[in-house]
Amino acid sequence: MAFTIAISNSRTPLRKNYWLWLFVSVFTAVWVNTYLGTTDMSNWLLENTLTFLFLIFFVLTFKRFQFSDLTYLLICIYMCLHVYGSKYTYAENPLGYYLQDVFDAKRNNYDRIVHFSFGFLLAYPMREMFLKWLKYPKLVSWILPIEITLSISAFYELIEWAVADIFFKAQGDAYLGTQGDIWDAQKDIFLAFSGAILATTIVSAVKRIFNIYEKE
Repeated sequence: MAFTIAISNSRTPLRKNYWLWLFVSVFTAVWVNTYLGTTDMSNWLLENTLTFLFLIFFVLTFKRFQFSDLTYLLICIYMCLHVYGSKYTYAENPLGYYLQDVFDAKRNNYDRIVHFSFGFLLAYPMREMFLKWLKYPKLVSWILPIEITLSISAFYELIEWAVADIFFKAQGDAYLGTQGDIWDAQKDIFLAFSGAILATTIVSAVKRIFNIYEKE
């Protein structure tokens, strides 16, 4: 079965798209595991609010527009990273502690990984949406994912502040996961922004090196 990318002219129907069913199965298994094994149910629910909204968006828009298999793979990886963080809270994530020991870091950096992944893994899906679904010009379709990553990252930090300081104060520390870093929000925004720039740069380089371009 063909593995489609953004510039592929066709999409595999849902029933025959075994790649998509594989991605759905993997994410569902990871998601259920994080729910059953979470150490903080209140935090899990808070962290997964956007996950529910994200999934609803894809379900409601699937008939109108189907993304490529590569986009669904990138989204699946990001969603798995995100929900895995919600299982233990980002600041207490075991993988983060392991990496902290390996690299002798001062803090658990799992949240940094996910913020970087937001830009790095989702820039391509956003580019495909603007280019193939909304029919934006190519240059705009490249620039917008970077700008939107920066905007959403900043807006998300505002949401974190509101949730932690106004609406759910009891879950504030666990939800924010700043770990004493006063520049945590700024670093998170920068990492997502850098991830989006890196992703678009890599895709551009691959297209130039292998002469891969969509047909006009």
